[in-house]
Amino acid sequence: MKTFIHFLRLIRWPNLVFILLAEVLFHFCIFKPLYPNAGLAVDYKFYLIVITYIFIAAAGYIINDYFDINIDQVNKPQRVVVGSYISRRWVIFWHLLFSVMGIYISTIAFPFKDYWHIHVSNLLTILFLFFYSTNFKKDFLVGNVIISILTAWSIAVVYFSKYTIPEIAHPDIHDVANFKFAKLMVLYSVFAFILTLVREALKDMEDMEGDQKFGCRTLPIVWGLKPTKVYISVWLIVVIGSLFFLMLYVIPFGYWLGIVYCLLFIISPLVLVLYRLKKSYASADFKQLSLYIKIAMLSGILSMLFFYFIL
Repeated sequence: MKTFIHFLRLIRWPNLVFILLAEVLFHFCIFKPLYPNAGLAVDYKFYLIVITYIFIAAAGYIINDYFDINIDQVNKPQRVVVGSYISRRWVIFWHLLFSVMGIYISTIAFPFKDYWHIHVSNLLTILFLFFYSTNFKKDFLVGNVIISILTAWSIAVVYFSKYTIPEIAHPDIHDVANFKFAKLMVLYSVFAFILTLVREALKDMEDMEGDQKFGCRTLPIVWGLKPTKVYISVWLIVVIGSLFFLMLYVIPFGYWLGIVYCLLFIISPLVLVLYRLKKSYASADFKQLSLYIKIAMLSGILSMLFFYFIL
C-alpha cells in the first residue's frame, strides 16, 4: 500500500486530476452543448484522447523526478521517491510503459492518414517532456515556456482531436458553433499558458537553493528575485486586466453569476499573489503563492460549467 501511495506521488496525481478535469469539462460543457447531435463515436474518441494524454503526462512527471533526484534531495528531501521508495530501474520501466501506452491508445481511435497531427503532437509531447527533464529545465526560460505550452495543449488537443487534417486546413468559417468552439479553446489555452508561466517562475524561486547548486539557469538565478517578481507581476496584470475586460463584455448578456464567480474565485487569488509577491522572500512564501495560482487555475477550469447552461 505504501508503495502505491509513493507511486501516486511519483506520477503527481493531483496534476493528472487537473488535466482530466479540464479535458472532461471542455468536452462535456463546451463541445457537447455546441454540437448536441455528436454521436457516441465522438465520445469514444474523446475518452481515448484523454487516456492518452494522462499516460503521456504521467510519463513526463516520472522522468522529471528521475533526473531531478539530486536537486530534489536539496530542495525537498522528505518528498524524494526515486531511489528511496521506488527503484530507478522501475521508474524507467514505468516511464517507457506509459509513453508507449499513450502512443498506442491514440492509434486505436485516430487513423494516421486523417489524424496524423494528433500522433505527431503525442510524440513531440513525449520528446519535449523528456528533454525538458534532461536539459531544457536548466536553461533560461526555455523550460518554463515548454511546460506552459504543454499545459495549454492539454486543452487544445481536445479541440484538434475533433477535426481531421482536411477539416483543419479548410475550416467552415460560417459555422457559428465552430467559431465559438475555437474562440473558447483559445481563451482557456491562453489562460492556462500564462498562469503556468507565472507558477513555473514561482516554483523557480521556491527551488533556488537546489537549482543553483546544480548549475540551473532559471529566471531568479539569472535575473535575481526582484526582476523575476516584476516579470510575474506583468503577467498577472495582463491576466487580471483581460478578465476585467471579459467581464465588461458579458455584462450586457446578464451573466452576473459568472461575473461574481470570476471576481471571487479567479481574480481575487491573482490579486492576492500580486499583493503578497513584493513581501515574499523565503521558499515557503513562494510555495504559498504557487498554491494561490493553482486555486485560480482550478477555478478557471471549473468556470467551464457555466457554458453548459449558456451555449
